[in-house]
Amino acid sequence: MPTFLGQNQYGKAENRVVKITRAGATHHIKDLNVSVSLSGDMDEVHYSGSNANVLPTDTTKNTVYAFAKEYGIESAEQFGIHLARHFVTSQEPIHRARIRIEEYAWERIQTSGAGAKETGSDEQPKHSFVRQGQETRLTQITYDGESWEVVSGLKDLVVMNSTDSEFWGYVKDKYTTLPEAYDRILATQVSARWRFNWTDDGRETPDWEESYEQTRKHLLQAFAETYSLSLQQTLFQMGSRIIDHRGEIDEVRFSLPNKHHFLADLGPFGLKNDNEVYLAADRPYGLIEGTVLRDGCEARIPVDLSNL
Repeated sequence: MPTFLGQNQYGKAENRVVKITRAGATHHIKDLNVSVSLSGDMDEVHYSGSNANVLPTDTTKNTVYAFAKEYGIESAEQFGIHLARHFVTSQEPIHRARIRIEEYAWERIQTSGAGAKETGSDEQPKHSFVRQGQETRLTQITYDGESWEVVSGLKDLVVMNSTDSEFWGYVKDKYTTLPEAYDRILATQVSARWRFNWTDDGRETPDWEESYEQTRKHLLQAFAETYSLSLQQTLFQMGSRIIDHRGEIDEVRFSLPNKHHFLADLGPFGLKNDNEVYLAADRPYGLIEGTVLRDGCEARIPVDLSNL
């Protein structure tokens, strides 16, 4: 039976690069995990094993580290754009480059001032950091030589409202045991992606750092300020808040596992549980997912965020 080659790509995954920028005693850290994936005229390497069109994956790795030096890392998005443009424009067989980046945040440790005295400097040392454990920043850059697609986001952002959440009025059948709740904990671990409407070099790029900080801020504010009757309602409010306030974003997709908190049964001990003591259950969990779009725009972010 004859066969033919379908979609294919190759590259070097999870290149861990840390860039230190030194401004006197003050240092700045960018800590990235960069994955490069290239596709194009690659039929022959599959059919005959000819590597004539193949840029080694080791070369793509080296490029990541060299570009960190040559261009610096202003933002994950801008770094990904430099890489994608390079691979597509410098290698004729490469027609499309996809760069995926995870960014890990570090928070500066505030010192007591003793370090400056010990070194004889008037400045406090600003080179000590503690890894933040809140979330991982993400971006995916795709370039085909003509147009760009930039999808950024975050994962593992754990949030909780200890009140202002209810869940009642739902469908009940003979298998339903869940009691209605009129004051409950609402908690989730946010995974979100948002798609920018910047697609060509003829337009000015967004301020990627400012955009991330503001998008995250609006996401959190919407979560905190929504009196929630369902996690679905909260999801829509978070997405709408982002699109209403960030003109550079046309689409937001969320995956929100409901981190259930059930009231602990204290009755056997003669104690009344007045919404004070909860059992935090990590599984099974409800999984709420959805996309929020600017009016007139089409959805392009994949439904399964694990593949983005």
